Amino acid sequence: MTERSEADGRRLTTRETAERLGVKPETVYAYVSRGQLSSSRAPGGRGSTFDAAEVDALARRTGRREPAPGEPAVRTGITLIADDRYYFRGVDATELAARYAYEEVAEWLWTGELRPGTRFTAPEQAVSAARRAVGALPVHCGSTDRLRVAVVAAAAADPLRFDLSRETVLGGARSLIPALVAALPTVGGREHGTVDTGEPGASSGLAAQLWPKLTARQPDEPSLAVLDTALALLIDHDLAASTLAARVAASARAHPYAVVSAGLGVLEGPLHGAASGLAHRMLAEVLERGGAAPVVADHLRAGRRVPGLGHRLYPGEDPRARTLFGLLERVPQAGPALAAARDVVATTARDVPLHANVDLALAVLSVASGMPAEAGETVFAISRTAGWIAHALEEYGERPLRMRPSGHYTGPRPPQPLPSP
Repeated sequence: MTERSEADGRRLTTRETAERLGVKPETVYAYVSRGQLSSSRAPGGRGSTFDAAEVDALARRTGRREPAPGEPAVRTGITLIADDRYYFRGVDATELAARYAYEEVAEWLWTGELRPGTRFTAPEQAVSAARRAVGALPVHCGSTDRLRVAVVAAAAADPLRFDLSRETVLGGARSLIPALVAALPTVGGREHGTVDTGEPGASSGLAAQLWPKLTARQPDEPSLAVLDTALALLIDHDLAASTLAARVAASARAHPYAVVSAGLGVLEGPLHGAASGLAHRMLAEVLERGGAAPVVADHLRAGRRVPGLGHRLYPGEDPRARTLFGLLERVPQAGPALAAARDVVATTARDVPLHANVDLALAVLSVASGMPAEAGETVFAISRTAGWIAHALEEYGERPLRMRPSGHYTGPRPPQPLPSP
C-alpha cells in the first residue's frame, strides 16, 4: 500500500520524511536508531510516522531539507551531498579525487566522461595578458586580488568569450585555469613556472604548476599528491554562496570569464574562501604556544568560533578533511601540524562534538609546507573555477534570467511627500 500522511498534517510518512531531509528511507531509520529522530507506528501498524516539526528541526541541523513553498530551488545534476558523503555526477567524489588528477575530475564534472591523461593548456596570449595585469598591482595585494585581475585580462584576450556554445565554453575553461596559475607570482622571486603546453617534457599537471606559486620549498611526491587531491576535492560543493553567484551571472548570460569573476567576488568573503587562512593562523599559534588549550580558550573568550571545525552539511566528519588527513600522514614534515590539528579537535570535543572540516586540512598542508596563510584560499579559488564553469554550462541550458526573486518591500508606504533639502 502507498503510505499516506495522517489527516492533521503534523505527521509524515517515511517517504515524506526522506524527501524532506533529502536522504534515503534507510537513512531515516538510521536517524531513529541514533536517537536523532523519533517515530510512531502508523494506524493499522503499516510503516512509521514522524513529527513534522522534529523532522524540520533535524533538517536545519543537518543542512538537508526540501525547499519551502516559494523558496528558490535549483535543480542540478552536478553534486549531491548526503549521509556525510558527496558525489560528482553520482560517483563518490573522494574516490574520484584519490584516483584521478584534478584536470581529469574537472572533465568528468563538465562532460560526464572520464578522460585519463587530460592536461589543461594555456595560450601564451592569455598568459601574457594576465601576467602583465597582475604585475601592475601593488605588491601587498592578495592572491584573490591577482586572480580577479587575471580573469579580466584573460577575458580581454579571448575574442570568443561571448560564444556560449558548450565546446567553446569548455575550450575557454581548459585554457583559463592554467592561465590563472601562470599569472600568479612565483614565491621567492624565481622565474615563472612552465605553462603546460601539452608537449613532451611539460609540467605533469596543474598541481605541479601551482606548487611554486604557494611556497619556495621544493615539493616531494606525497606533498604534490595532497595538493592535487585537494584541488580535485574542492572543485564543487553544491550551491555554495560563490556557486550561486556564478549561476546568477550565467542566468543573465554573462560569459564564462564573468561567471568566474562573480564567483571570485563572493569567495573573498571571510565566511567562505578565506576560512582556511583563519585555521592556518590558529595552527601556527598552537605550534608556537605548545598546545591547543590556550589558543582555543582565547578564541572562545573573544567570542570567536574555533576555525576549521564543523560543517552545516556534515553532521559527522567532512569527507574532504578525512581524505586529506589520510594523505598528510604520508608527508613527513606534516607531523607537527597534524598533531596540532588533532589537539584542536580533541580540546574542543570535550564540550562540543565538532569534527575537522576541509579548512583545517588545508591549514595543515599550508603550515607544514611553509605556505602563507592565504594559500588555502588560492587552492580553493583555482579549484572551484572548474565547478563554476560546470554550473554555468548547466545554467546556460535553462530559461534566461530565471533567478529573479521579488523583493518584499518593508519601507514607508507611498505616497510620501517629496523630501526637503
